[in-house]
Amino acid sequence: MVVGPPEGGPHVRTGTYRCAGGVLNNMLTALILSSVLAAAPSAQSAQGGNQQAEGLYTARCAMCHDAGVARAANRQTLSRLSVDLIRQALTSGSMRTQATGLTPAEIDSIARLLGTTAPTTTSTAATCTAATPFTDPLDRPRWNGWGVTPAQHRFQPAAMAQLAARDVPRLKVKWAFGFPGVNRAFAQPTVVGGRVFVGSAGPLVYSLSAENGCQYWAFKTEAPVRAAVTVGTITTAGTRRWAAYFADQRATLYAVDALSGELIWKRRIDDFLGATITSSPTLAGDALYVGTSSAEEVLGAQPKYECCKFRGSVSAIDAATGAVRWKSYTIPEEPKPVRKNKQDVQLWGPSGAGVWSSPAVDLQRGVVYVTTGDSYSDPPASTSDSFIAFELKTGKLLWSRQTTPNDAFTVDCGLPAAAQTNCPQAKGPDFDFGSSPMLVDLPNKRRALIAGQKSGVVHAVDPDRGGEILWQTQIGKGSALGGVQWGTAFDGTRVYAALSDVQPEPAPPGTTGQPGFLGGPALRLSPTAGGGLFAINPQNGDIVWKTPHPGCGDRLGCSPAQSAAVTAIPGIVLSGGLDGHLRAYASDTGTIVWDADTAQKFATVNGVAANGGSIDGPGPVVSGGMLFVNSGYAFVGGMPGNVLLAFTVDGK
Repeated sequence: MVVGPPEGGPHVRTGTYRCAGGVLNNMLTALILSSVLAAAPSAQSAQGGNQQAEGLYTARCAMCHDAGVARAANRQTLSRLSVDLIRQALTSGSMRTQATGLTPAEIDSIARLLGTTAPTTTSTAATCTAATPFTDPLDRPRWNGWGVTPAQHRFQPAAMAQLAARDVPRLKVKWAFGFPGVNRAFAQPTVVGGRVFVGSAGPLVYSLSAENGCQYWAFKTEAPVRAAVTVGTITTAGTRRWAAYFADQRATLYAVDALSGELIWKRRIDDFLGATITSSPTLAGDALYVGTSSAEEVLGAQPKYECCKFRGSVSAIDAATGAVRWKSYTIPEEPKPVRKNKQDVQLWGPSGAGVWSSPAVDLQRGVVYVTTGDSYSDPPASTSDSFIAFELKTGKLLWSRQTTPNDAFTVDCGLPAAAQTNCPQAKGPDFDFGSSPMLVDLPNKRRALIAGQKSGVVHAVDPDRGGEILWQTQIGKGSALGGVQWGTAFDGTRVYAALSDVQPEPAPPGTTGQPGFLGGPALRLSPTAGGGLFAINPQNGDIVWKTPHPGCGDRLGCSPAQSAAVTAIPGIVLSGGLDGHLRAYASDTGTIVWDADTAQKFATVNGVAANGGSIDGPGPVVSGGMLFVNSGYAFVGGMPGNVLLAFTVDGK
């Protein structure tokens, strides 16, 4: 899985000006742009800034971005990105070394040609004029972090939700907040103490009023932030304060003052080129537990790249100081030389098994649980596509349970066999886990770890018996696009899983090449493939009910796929889709009781032009009678957008 969806979804093949299909890459289109520009010749002879930039774009970018290639956004979509974001991706993003040879002036000219000059911070008109009391915020309605609790159930109990099932059909938008200069809203909000904390591709993390969306502060990070924020207490110099913890896509973890936005500490968790964090930090006790993954699945597609050496990891970080207590790799063996590719470049392995999702933590038994991504190279690791348990105090790997063996993959594997250089010989299906493991108590007094996989299978394993498989339920066909993508929910009675199974439209008759590949037709998503919500009995894996997607009708560009994380409150399950709709289902029958179309323009409290689009990655959150959801996901044919929406009953 490439940065995001495990962010599932087609890959873009870069390096030697080739594009291909595969899984999600959360570094936005800018990563794609940085790759193709990296090999661009100097444009010193171009006349004028625009002519110079157009020459670079035409020579090295248009072949993907103007050809409908998968993962390569068109010129119109690129224009939604800020100049600063494109420049940042080319100079300090995870693929920054590939821009070697371009002068700062060339990079700047490209950024200005393609991006918008809209400011990357919100207007002063949205500044909060009065501070909301932050007294005992964890005793009030809240949604803290990814899954509400360290067990990662994604279920909000009634006392915290304060939203009755009977009132859900009356939900209406109360306010909207626009993220400037981006085409994707991909970070799940956190609600604590009457404030909303949310990351962005800006790259900024915001603190907003839950009541009206005014802004308390905005903190600039080194890279986009798609991980959810976690709030907790911290004591420094004898003073207790509230800290907001989050990670960016350059694998840097931050602690900032939750009230002021001032930096307390930051820590680079992994220095490997392309290392990233999409895993929301889990705060348990006095430590943060966070996983790392990487974009090496993309880097490894370049014929001259020595693929691959990255190994996923889990780290325990002191919440007060940022000190690393332990760091354990998901693949215990260090990579070794394996063979050479067609261009006589050394290949390495094993590699991969990144951790894309938030860990589950059991303080009572002293264990941290994660799910892992696929391998990147030969030999395939025995711990990729797995549930893994680590000892809480030491980081010792206790056990692992693999669900898809021999799954080694880079985006190179999406090309015709004759063109492949670094595709592993194993060439697996790219079925990594993007869902956090949910730690669940079963009626028979046993426990289970439950997670959905891009294979379209929901798995339950026994954490107390070395990951022994309890049941496996196939709810979809599965693919590199998912399957079950970003997260399941558990309300104490049932497990809820949404199905992606997104598929490209078949190539029209008479055309050659695969959709979204260089030389093939433009990528379009099938309006009939994928989607649906499933309720599963946690005891035995039986499907209790399933509700298909209502259908796209004749809506242009619509896909029924539902790959965003699922959220549950008493009596209701919430699921967003690539069609831009957020739907509420009755948890006992699966009947759709509310349907909100977010793929439209919204007036925003901060004056930023904004619209919704596809809902993918994070799920909605519910707290204190309000529902919050991000809309817009310009990836894998998804509809772009840049808005955070706050719903209340009757919009009041």
